[in-house]
Amino acid sequence: MKLWQWLFAFIVGRVLRRHPPPESSAQEPTRIVPAGTPERSAENLVLVLLGLAVVFALGFIVVYAEFSPKGMSNSLLGICLGLSLLCIGGALAVVAKRLVVTEELEDDYPSAHPEQQEEVAQIVHESGSRITRKRLLVGAGAAAGGTLGLAALTPALSLGPVWDTTPLDLTPWRHGVRLVDDQGRPLRADEILHQSYYTAFAEGADKELLASSLVVIRLDPDKLHLPEGRSDWAPEGIMAYSKICPHAGCAVALYRNPKFPAVQPSPALVCPCHYSTFDPFTGGTVTYGPAGRALPQLPLMIDSDRHLRAAGNFSARVGPSWLNVRERPTNA
Repeated sequence: MKLWQWLFAFIVGRVLRRHPPPESSAQEPTRIVPAGTPERSAENLVLVLLGLAVVFALGFIVVYAEFSPKGMSNSLLGICLGLSLLCIGGALAVVAKRLVVTEELEDDYPSAHPEQQEEVAQIVHESGSRITRKRLLVGAGAAAGGTLGLAALTPALSLGPVWDTTPLDLTPWRHGVRLVDDQGRPLRADEILHQSYYTAFAEGADKELLASSLVVIRLDPDKLHLPEGRSDWAPEGIMAYSKICPHAGCAVALYRNPKFPAVQPSPALVCPCHYSTFDPFTGGTVTYGPAGRALPQLPLMIDSDRHLRAAGNFSARVGPSWLNVRERPTNA
């Protein structure tokens, strides 16, 4: 068979496939809902709205993953999510108003109605006679619903790392790193007053880094009962603990310094968010609240200029107490 014959047969086959011969009118059921004329412009509008819904839902995911940790306002997240829902609602409204053929029937509702059930199914089937690209519209709707579902699940990432917790292992602290205040000025041992609260950071490190911030206090060395191996971690009674609460990652921002020790609890470090309380005398052990482990302690030393320096890394991983956070050691 020659090439033109193959081409002719292919064209005829495609035409017959797209336009099958009409069946006899006797086999066609009587329509309940009148056939509607195709509304291509309405279909295009639905596709555009569903496409915009996908874009805004993906925008929510991108903003949350990339910009929110850097201080992006939550208003942008709300705008993305709201516009995605608005576009989906608009697409459904267009489908209902312009693509679904409606028919109003006023009649009493029968008690037994098997025939009426079949009529309802027929009405539903016939109401979509205006839609010419059903698969495309269904696919667009599935894409919009799927991306919106992913956007709704994205905030679950803030519950904590599941697989890669390597960033929690890294700290700026190592032997010899100086402690500085929020202005970058090195802290001297002589400036740390007894039972006073100070915030310190690793010199040269980003202050926003989770493991950079410290709580520094001075206690009576004779009253310390630190864990085994930490006898030299608190020179002259000066101690440093991570400022990040191991419960949910809040800041340990309070120091309880009782004025009447005879009737009040002993000094303690307190997280004001959920009131986890840590005993600095015993290595930051939990005495009250929901925290599941001790506050990580940083070993200190005093150099020849009386500056406070780290003598090593933390005693445990810094951050909220997910299971794999507790199990792995810290790395400098």
